[in-house]
Amino acid sequence: MGPFGVPEMIFIFVLALLIFGPRKLPELGRTLGKALTEFRRASAEVRLAVEEEMRELDRQAREVTRETERVVHEAQSDPPARRDPTTPPAAESANTPDAAETR
Repeated sequence: MGPFGVPEMIFIFVLALLIFGPRKLPELGRTLGKALTEFRRASAEVRLAVEEEMRELDRQAREVTRETERVVHEAQSDPPARRDPTTPPAAESANTPDAAETR
């Protein structure tokens, strides 16, 4: 039944009856019921908002993963031209046909 058993609920009811009286108790019950309903509604809205954000983050993560896999696949299938590590970059540009024309 939850954290409270029947004896605990009876004790709470009798205590509330003694504290608030028989006239105030129905009004107090209605107010408590409305508060619980509002709390459930608000908590459901928060839960839905969090779930929606989680779905959006998951979608973005899948999109980034797909893009990363595509880039890696392209890089592996078409490797860049390798240069000779012993040749300095300035000497490489001097050996190109475009460099000879600009001199």
